Formats: sequence, C-alpha cells, structure tokens
Amino acid sequence: MIGFFELILILIIIILVIKLWNTKKDSIEEKKTILSKYDPNKDKKFILDELEDQFIALNKLNIIDYANPSAKIRFGNNLENKHLGTIIRNPELDNLIKNVKLNNKTDHIDLEIDLPSYQHYRVYAIPGPTKLFPDQESVVLFLKDLTEISKAQKFRTDFVANVSHELRTPLMSIKGAVETIQGPAKNDEPAKQKFLDIMDSQTSRMENLINDLLILSRIELEEHIRPNNLISLEKIFNKLKDIHITNIEKNNIDLNINIDKHFDKIIGNEDRMLTVFSNLIDNSIKYSEKNKSIKVLTSKSVGKLVKPGVKISIIDEGIGIPQNQIVRITERFYRVDIEKSKKVGGTGLGLAIMKHIVTQHRGEFEIKSQLGKGTEFNIHIPSEL
Repeated sequence: MIGFFELILILIIIILVIKLWNTKKDSIEEKKTILSKYDPNKDKKFILDELEDQFIALNKLNIIDYANPSAKIRFGNNLENKHLGTIIRNPELDNLIKNVKLNNKTDHIDLEIDLPSYQHYRVYAIPGPTKLFPDQESVVLFLKDLTEISKAQKFRTDFVANVSHELRTPLMSIKGAVETIQGPAKNDEPAKQKFLDIMDSQTSRMENLINDLLILSRIELEEHIRPNNLISLEKIFNKLKDIHITNIEKNNIDLNINIDKHFDKIIGNEDRMLTVFSNLIDNSIKYSEKNKSIKVLTSKSVGKLVKPGVKISIIDEGIGIPQNQIVRITERFYRVDIEKSKKVGGTGLGLAIMKHIVTQHRGEFEIKSQLGKGTEFNIHIPSEL
C-alpha cells in the first residue's frame, strides 16, 4: 500500500510533468508564430527586378500583370492592370504576340518607337505558361534596349555631314584671309589687322558651332533616358542671371525673374535645363534692342502634360518671328534672319537643342511671337514622375 509521502511525491512528479509539457507546448506554438511571420523569400532578390532591360508579363487579354522597375522607369510607374496597347501602340508588336500565342513558340522583332522620343528595341515574346507566370495564354515580353547603339550609328553619319557643310563657310573665310595676308596685304599693316580680325571671328564661330553640335549629339543619344531628379527653377535662373550679367548690363536689359514658390520644382537634369533657359535668355538679349525688358514667370501647366507640371514663360520685347516661320525655327541650322544670326554669333542650333532637351524631360513647348513686338516661349515640364 502506497504511503502518504509516496503519494505526495507522485503528485509532485505529475505536476512537474504537466508543467514541463505546457512549457514545451508554449515554446512550440511561439516558434510556429515566429515562423508564420517569417517570409523566407523576403530578403531574396527577384532577378527580373535587377535587370536594366525591360521585362513585362501579360495575361491572356494582354493586360500587364507585372513590369520590372526598369520598365516602369521607361514607360511609367503605374503599368500593372493596364492594357499593353495603352503603353506601346504598335501593330507589329500586336502581330508578334498573336503569332507567339498561336504557334506556342518564342519569337522576336526589332521595334522602333518615336514617342515620346526615339527608342529602338529588340522585343522577345515568350509564350506561357512559364515557371514564374504559369497562366495559360500568358506572354512574357523581354525588351532589349538598342537605342544607344542605333543612335550612335546615326550620330556618326549626321555629325560628319553637318560639320562638313556648316564649317565650309568659315573655313573659306579663314583661307581667303590667310591668302590675302600672304599676298596683296603682305606689307599693309592696317589690312593685315582687318583680315586677322576676320580670322578671329570665324575661328570663334567654328568653335561655337562644334560645341553646339557636340551638345546636340550628346542630348540626342540620351534623349530616351528621362531625368528623375527634383530641381529648383529659382536656383537655375539665379545662375543664369550671373552668366548673362555682362550682356544684360551692356544692353541695359531689365531681366525680371518671378519664380512662384508653388511652381519652383520640376523633375529634370539641372545642367540640361540650364542649357535650355540659357539659350532662350541669350536669344532674347541678342534679338532685342537696348533698354528692353525680359520677363521670366512660372505657373501651373494646364492641358499640356499627362502628369502635373510647371509652365516656365520667357517673354521678351525683341524683333519677333514671322508667323509662317515659327514652325521651322527648332530645325537644325534654320535661321529666320541669316545675316543677323551670323552678326550676333548664332549657330542655328540653340532652339534645336532646346527642343531635344524638353523632349527628353517628357515636356512640351509653345512659341508665340509678333514681328516688332516680341516673342514668348512657354516650356512645360512635369513636376512629378
């Protein structure tokens, strides 16, 4: 028969076993809770997110189910749940997707897109189901960007053609001056000085021309790459006032800069936008009489951009532009008044540079002008990505 103390001991052992069991059970439940909260894939990188090329997955209705960060940078942030046709409208791409679904075989095409700027892709279409996107009739698009290669090839051809054409005139002037100094003006000091001045001015013209051609070519190569920094217009125009102060004071120009604090920030590249507004201010000074004014204003952009944006207006009281020539003044080397342009040192490239930089920023521009009354340039630039 079990004694009293033996019974107490058994009870103590039973209580300890129950307590240990509950402790172990609680520990198991706690571990389960921790494990349920832990995502083993949380810290793993998704390879497609790391690619520089664009990757887009479509469902059977060509609705975008997934777009990697590179695709969002190139085509816009909110791509998911949109139809591909609203992003890239191209019949060749539509046919590629149809044929890939029909034949259940990977295929590719070279695709050129002109809007918002020139882009050249080799597009591979892979029919589903795939391991990452298992839906039936899905299609995965892989866009290999060949824009820079394509533009580089075009750049070499255009640059040689432009340089050979535009440098011919100043080179002939320099050659003529040298021959005159070596010949008829050999012993004529006043004539020598006159032709040396011609050589100096033509050399400066060639230098400006080559610099502008290099700037334009570089911008065209990078036009498809949209800047994504938030920059200040007030900072840019304060720099511009210092840059042009000599010509402003020389011509007694009243440069009135009024940057609204609510419309000061835009998405862009500071150096590129500095180039745009520097060219416009420089033109306004060159093509205005002395004692005139130039106004710079910022306001809300309305009806010109998909995203919220800022309108930057540069308004002068210059000689103006004929209405029938406004549509052409952003063409390379186009000049409204050739003699006036040469006299003030224009290369005919400033407004072409402006146009390409504005396009790179996914912006818009408009030009209003009246002969003898002045010109207004309105530049619209997004303030959000």
